[in-house]
Parts: sequence; C-alpha cells; structure tokens
Amino acid sequence: MSEHTAPRINKVPFLAGDALLLAVAAWLALRPGPPLDLLHSALVAACVALAAWLGAWPFMTEFRAAVQFAESNQLACAVEQVQHLQAVGEQVSAATARWQTVQEAADQTAKSAKEIADQIATEARNFTEFMQKAQSAEVRHLQLEVEKLHRAEGDWLQVIVRLLDHTFTLYTAGLRSGQRGLIDELGLFQNACRDAVRRIGLVPFEVKPGAAFDEKLHQLPEGAPPAAGTPVAEMLAPGFTFQGQLLRRALVAIQSTSAEAPSAQTQPGGPG
Repeated sequence: MSEHTAPRINKVPFLAGDALLLAVAAWLALRPGPPLDLLHSALVAACVALAAWLGAWPFMTEFRAAVQFAESNQLACAVEQVQHLQAVGEQVSAATARWQTVQEAADQTAKSAKEIADQIATEARNFTEFMQKAQSAEVRHLQLEVEKLHRAEGDWLQVIVRLLDHTFTLYTAGLRSGQRGLIDELGLFQNACRDAVRRIGLVPFEVKPGAAFDEKLHQLPEGAPPAAGTPVAEMLAPGFTFQGQLLRRALVAIQSTSAEAPSAQTQPGGPG
C-alpha cells in the first residue's frame, strides 16, 4: 500500500490575523488617555482571546485531520489485510481441493496397482502350475524313454552276447577239428568281433581250466553251485562285463562233471 500524507493548512493568514488582533489589543491597552474602562478592557481581552484561538485553530485542525487520516490509513490497512486473508483463505481452499483431488487420484492409483499386483500374482501362480504340470509330464515322458532305452539296450546286449557265444562255439568247434588253418581263421574272426564290441564297453572274459570256482564270476549250466575253490574243468561260454559292470557270469563245468562237458557244449548260449 502506498503511503499518503495528510493535507497541510496554510498558516500565514491565520498568523497574520493573530498578529493583527494582538496589535489591536496592544494599541487599546497602550493608547494615551484615560485609564481603560470596562468596555475597553473587555475589547482587549476579546482581542487577545480571539488571537489565541485564531493562532491555535489551524494547528488543531491539522491535528484532527492527521488523526482522521491516520485512522483512514489504519482502516485501509486493515481492509487490505482482510482482503489478503481472504485471498489466503481462497488459496488454502484451492490447495485443499487440489489435495483432495490428488488424494482421490492416489487412492485410485493404489487400487489399480493392487488389482494389477493381484492379477500378476494370479498369472504367476497359473504359470507356475502350468510349468509344474509340463515338467511332470516331461519327466514322465523322459522316464518312459529312458526305460525304453534301457530295455532296448538290454535287448541288443543280449543279441550281441548271443552272437559272441556263437563265435565262441565256432572257435571251439575249430579247435576240436584240429585243422590249424581253420583254427587261425576262426580265432581271427572271434578276436575281430570281440574288438568291435569292446568299443561300446562290452568286454568278454574267459576262465582257464583249473581255476578255482567263484560264484560271483562263474556259473554252472544247471544245478546248485559247488563249494568255493572247486577247480574248473572247462569253460563252456565266456562271461561279459559292460562298462565295468558284470553283465553275465562265465558258464563253466567243474571237474566232477567233466564227463558231461561234451553234452553241455551243445548249449553255447548259456543263461543270459
């Protein structure tokens, strides 16, 4: 608010009138002649009183004007403060309204975020269940495939073992023929077959006559196993290991049954 000053009164005319009245009073009091009577004394007093009032009146008027002007300024300042408070109140109201709007928007956003989070959790749970079911199905499928592979592996191992048994039977027959050329050819053929199967981990092992019977490595064509340490009379079919694991024990005949060995040789395959 701009500051204003109270209007000032020109005091020169009042001071001139005051001086004139005082001069008249002095002339009446000091004029030559008889002493002042009651009328002249009253005139002198009236002039002096009027001069005093005339001299003080402009100052009193200025004072009253200054007081009224100050009151007006204070009133205007109070009105301006009230207006400022009203503006502040309007701003507070506007800010409150905006805050309420922001609060509502925040609540709506939080609600939407919660809905999205719940939806994501549901989707994640459904996806996890789907993956578990798919994994379980895949595991079952793989187990079936592994079982099929194991069965197939066992089947072709048995086929290979049967073929090697037949090569051993041919070699044994060549030995019994006494023909050196045939024996050498059959021996080379058997060694070639055994070298081929060694590449897949199938290794045959033989039992020399006179070796002690070992129930873990040897078996008989039929009957109960003999006592440990019984000498082996003849190997009827070699044993096999597959990748370091025993696949089949060697088929042997012990000395007590050596007389039956020729009849046992007619079954070269032995138990698988």
